[in-house]
Amino acid sequence: MSLSLSTPLLFLSTHRDSQRVHSLTHPRNTLTASFTRPRLSTRSVSKPKRKVHTFFCSVMPIEVSSQVTLEQSRAYWVSKSLIAWNVDAVDGSCYLYSSRRASLSAVDNGIEGHDMKIKLELCTDGLPEYVIKKFPHLREYKAFKVPPDLVAEDRLKCQLSVAIFSSAGMLISATGMQLPGVIDELFSYTGPLGAVFSDEAITFYLWAPTAQSVHVLVYGDSVGEEPLKIVQLKETNGVWTAYGPRSWEGCYYVYEVYVYHPSTLQIERCLANDPYARGLSADGKRTLLVNINSDAFKPEGWESLADEKPDIVSFSDISIYELHIRDFSVSDNTVDPEFRGGYLAFTSQESAGINHLRKLSKAGITHIHLLPTFQFDGVKDEKDKWKSVADTQMLESLPPDSAQQQEYITAIQNEDGYNWGYNPVLWGVPKGSYASNPNGPLRTIEFRKMVQALNRIGLRVVLDVVYNHLQGSGPFGENSVLDKIVPGYYLRMNTNGQIENSACMNNTASEHFMVERLIIDDLLCWAVDYKVDGFRFDLMGHIMKHTMVKANNMLRGLSKIKHGVEGAKIYIYGEGWDFGEVAKNGRGTNSSQFNISNTGIGSFNDRIRDAVLGGSPFGHPLQQGFVTGLGLQANGHDHGSKSDAVRTLAVSKDHIQVGMAANLKDYVLTDCDGEEVKGSEVKTYDGVPVAYASCPSETVNYVSAHDNETLFDIISLKTPMDISVDERCRINHLATSIVALSQGIPFFHAGDEMLRSKSLDRDSYNSGDWFNRLDFSYSSNNWGVGLPPKEKNENHWPLIKPRLADPSFKPCSRHILAAVEDMLNLLEIRYSSPLFRLRSANAVQERVRFYNTGPSWIPGLIVMGIEDGHNGVPGLSQLDSIYCYIVVVINVCPTEVSFSSHALRAKSLQLHPVQMNSTDTIVKKTTYDASAGRFKVPSRTTAVFVECRD
Repeated sequence: MSLSLSTPLLFLSTHRDSQRVHSLTHPRNTLTASFTRPRLSTRSVSKPKRKVHTFFCSVMPIEVSSQVTLEQSRAYWVSKSLIAWNVDAVDGSCYLYSSRRASLSAVDNGIEGHDMKIKLELCTDGLPEYVIKKFPHLREYKAFKVPPDLVAEDRLKCQLSVAIFSSAGMLISATGMQLPGVIDELFSYTGPLGAVFSDEAITFYLWAPTAQSVHVLVYGDSVGEEPLKIVQLKETNGVWTAYGPRSWEGCYYVYEVYVYHPSTLQIERCLANDPYARGLSADGKRTLLVNINSDAFKPEGWESLADEKPDIVSFSDISIYELHIRDFSVSDNTVDPEFRGGYLAFTSQESAGINHLRKLSKAGITHIHLLPTFQFDGVKDEKDKWKSVADTQMLESLPPDSAQQQEYITAIQNEDGYNWGYNPVLWGVPKGSYASNPNGPLRTIEFRKMVQALNRIGLRVVLDVVYNHLQGSGPFGENSVLDKIVPGYYLRMNTNGQIENSACMNNTASEHFMVERLIIDDLLCWAVDYKVDGFRFDLMGHIMKHTMVKANNMLRGLSKIKHGVEGAKIYIYGEGWDFGEVAKNGRGTNSSQFNISNTGIGSFNDRIRDAVLGGSPFGHPLQQGFVTGLGLQANGHDHGSKSDAVRTLAVSKDHIQVGMAANLKDYVLTDCDGEEVKGSEVKTYDGVPVAYASCPSETVNYVSAHDNETLFDIISLKTPMDISVDERCRINHLATSIVALSQGIPFFHAGDEMLRSKSLDRDSYNSGDWFNRLDFSYSSNNWGVGLPPKEKNENHWPLIKPRLADPSFKPCSRHILAAVEDMLNLLEIRYSSPLFRLRSANAVQERVRFYNTGPSWIPGLIVMGIEDGHNGVPGLSQLDSIYCYIVVVINVCPTEVSFSSHALRAKSLQLHPVQMNSTDTIVKKTTYDASAGRFKVPSRTTAVFVECRD
């Protein structure tokens, strides 16, 4: 398809691993050959009107028009001495221009309005290797040498352009400049930033090397009034500083920055929060001067919390439960109404939600992963500004397949109290809407109380951090911060100087020194000042590997004595998806699944998810997988011939078994063709290796997360419509059991254990409390509360509507209670033996093996054995004092299956005591005949057998 440069561009993003299409426009989309402007005062705060002149040329005017423009930035000042430009440099001359007043314009005979013009020399050797390493996408660019006597530090505060002329003096091409390379070389800084408190004073530090002037405006309150004081900051090597009295503590401030902004081609007056803010007013209008190290903002016992945290001996012992703060309590009537939906709900020790978390913790869950908790856009911080549907009883009375519910919810969805929070404004401040009062220090106090309360019921806390993009950009946006202070630096640009948007919007550039520093400083704040225990990186693949490794090393280096936290027990993991401009190391070595291997950093294993459920989040929703009926119980969707479906089922089993062996790239197993292969030699359907991990803790296995449909919902879509709800509940348990009993780190979405439904909503990030409800009374799973919101789901309404309308799809309380028990049992089994939590790749290879493999396998059956050694006997070391052998049998078939293995004969295997004592009468029908090594497993059942040492 042909697109003009003024056409809105459509980008398909895999952000949050969900299909989202964004219409993206940018003020620099239209190319012109000439640009002039009226002279404006540099104190103007409005966008200038642009006067565009047509540039005529006798040969190829369109080509010339696209080459001569200052509205794009196609040249890069990559180091103090070099400029890179993808221009066809022949025998002409190249010049660098600057204008401190931003008066440059391209005309038919050159560049006007400059106060400096310097000739550049073409380097015939091209760009040096150190530049290409930092900017691999510029590998083929021409290199131009900057004269050594040029004071680059001064020029970086100006509008800049380069232009090239033919030998006859005709202007061939002109463009603006991208500056991060030279900024990093000249102004990388490791000193203090933000508002620093001492006994007598507050010192302001702002890194803004391209700014022409900076003031701090200090206010006595969060809103209104004129500033109490306006203080000019002084610059030293790109860092602006000012001093104020300690009496300003509790006041608010913003920075006034005068800086050239490439999006408007003007010197702009930008009002911005402090990038190192540690407190804010409501909706982030102003930065709060708060010393979060003050004892006044610490709950009782805060300093000794490190000694109270539940112990983690190895990262392989981790199990993660993903939870949204508002989801947790907003519908829980056992929580104080003032606390519902916020931080303090976690301090309600007798609430239904906390009692549920206690059960999970006692059974084995170690970490609560909280969806974004930093200051994000999409929800007003002040609750009295929220809108809601007043008559919820009316909503309850509507048919389960009605479109009316979503109409009411979406009518207010941008004005209610709900959003997942992947719209970052400021990374280092807790979100105000979750606090009792978004103004003042309560955000800090209540966040700390939440962490403390969760730690005290045995749960460590993981924060979901979104360093890959920002909500705001430009000089005027209310959510823009970083791009107001050093425009064009913090955000990643394409080769035309437009902001990259593959991560939703406003991609950040961790390949730049001070962006990486901000990320690491922010992590340090959350780890030390808020004592969080782990970090989940949204779209980790969009962050450079060196940033992740440096962050991991920094966190591991924290000590209880010096920092009050035990950094060696802080676990980090993320989404290693490889797409967009960073794909295949397009901007440097990124943190993709394959690149992040061998670092100890975890990444989500989407292979096991897709194999278990079928297809992918981007495929047809009826595409079946290993547990949802593929090749065993057709749902009417075209999966090819019967032999095709059975073959896909066999390949899916290989993918699952690799995942159950922690997705280790060097783990050797027998595949469905009977070949001995490594995990990395098993391929996905597009030829990519399934396995990528080097150790078990680098794999986070999951089948469900906040993205896409819930586990129960996707099962309800993919399974045949005529099976019973009892069977769907068992399939839910099957999928969960694969994750719970695998090597690596299991990850569960909140509510999977309660058959949670979002009424088949595939992307509920802004679907309100109605579609996101959690019910810890176990009376409802939220199925059938209306057709899911039209925007993301309408294409699938024809599939969704008959399912929601059918009352047989809806589980009752009995099903929910059984599902909760099943989940608790799985966790207890996992933590009953260290054999489920092996710590090294070597241990997995030596101890874990799969039966029922090769071309003669019984379809729909996985049999995994885990072997332990015996003290005093050569060979394997003994890890488990109770069990010496474990067999996991997973039968996804709709019928009973019998399986015999010579290798498993004569073992003293018995059903795991947890399953023997459960209320699941079906699993108790599983049998093992030692003389034949034969197992009989009922339909849709996971059975665990153990051999005791006695």
